[in-house]
Amino acid sequence: MAQAILAGGCFWCTEAVFRQLAGVSEVESGYIGGTVPDPSYKQVCTGDTGHAEAIRVTYDPAVIGYADLLDVFFATHDPTQLNRQGGDVGTQYRSAVFLNEDSPRGEVEAAIARAQVERDAPIVTTIEGPATWYPAEDYHQEYWEGEGQRNPYCLAVIPPKLAKLRKGFAERLKG
Repeated sequence: MAQAILAGGCFWCTEAVFRQLAGVSEVESGYIGGTVPDPSYKQVCTGDTGHAEAIRVTYDPAVIGYADLLDVFFATHDPTQLNRQGGDVGTQYRSAVFLNEDSPRGEVEAAIARAQVERDAPIVTTIEGPATWYPAEDYHQEYWEGEGQRNPYCLAVIPPKLAKLRKGFAERLKG
């Protein structure tokens, strides 16, 4: 098993997308890239901690490769928006890929180049890390599967992301 850490706006939205992929065994919401140890959601939301809302994806590289995960990531959020995704504004919503032992910089750079071909605006996704991962509070985990189904923000944002996923990556979805 390998891990990837991706930040592309609200972690509830990103988590909902990656849970659908074959070969992905776990998706955990959390915080990374800041200066405050063990931050809370309330602290991260201020934008003062330097942390990004992110997901840590555990996956089987024999089923889905890191490059495929990155292609899904770039296709299901807007990597041309600096420190924002739609109505979510602040550095905590930045588009970033966090490096670890399973995520070579060259593969991230190649994914950015592939994604740039399909866009007129420049991609502003940063390559960061390695950095310390802090799991989000329990109520943020698997949010879309529960509370998110009743949250008007999630209902407006997540279904279009899932539609993009189904349209562009149908062969990568779980059964």
